[in-house]
Amino acid sequence: MGKASSQKQSRREMIEKMQREQARTDRRRTILIVVCSIVVGLAIIAYPAIKLIQDSRTKNQALTDFGVAATAASCDAATNDVAGGTQDHRPDGEKIMYAVSPPSSGPHYAVWAPFDKKFYSEGDRPPVENLVHNLEHGYTILWYRDTLPKDQIDQIEKIAKSKLPESSLSKFIAAPFKQDDGKPWPDGKNLAFAHWSGPDSAQKSFGHRQFCGSVSGEALKQFMEKYPATDAQEPNGG
Repeated sequence: MGKASSQKQSRREMIEKMQREQARTDRRRTILIVVCSIVVGLAIIAYPAIKLIQDSRTKNQALTDFGVAATAASCDAATNDVAGGTQDHRPDGEKIMYAVSPPSSGPHYAVWAPFDKKFYSEGDRPPVENLVHNLEHGYTILWYRDTLPKDQIDQIEKIAKSKLPESSLSKFIAAPFKQDDGKPWPDGKNLAFAHWSGPDSAQKSFGHRQFCGSVSGEALKQFMEKYPATDAQEPNGG
């Protein structure tokens, strides 16, 4: 009986030890879960706050603070594309084949892209045909290749949130241009500014495009000052 009792005692002690170790493991796991949850929760809370602070700082920065100097951006001279399509509204969903790429004028959908949104990524960009309608109302659009590296797209997003020239009346949109959106661009050119001017003294209208190889807030500023928002088909719209 003594031997059997001793064996039972040993088993009981072993079971109790295992239970204590399991309890310690469970406590450590619980603490780890709680700590991780707190860290994740703080990150979720902090990210919007940090983003808000960064955007606030960017809003007060000059357009020329971003990207390279205009002389280093490998920009071509602006084009004078024969314009057409004023108030030529097409049904939503109709694919319009524009004469130039990216378009600087032409037929478009009846609804324009939201006036208060200045930067689009590949995932949320409206159809090109909506954005051309914005051109009709004096917008400058910075089209960028959707294949650009993220750091350059980040620079473009900051440009869209920075202090724009007064001549722009804040009518500006940056949006990606995909390979199937239109004809190929010139080799080595990764972004293009576009503006649709109103009729001149001879009642001729032109669209303007300027291709650049690198992101340059200074080059964009020069383009927007040369083609202000008031120089448009319907400058009072939007």
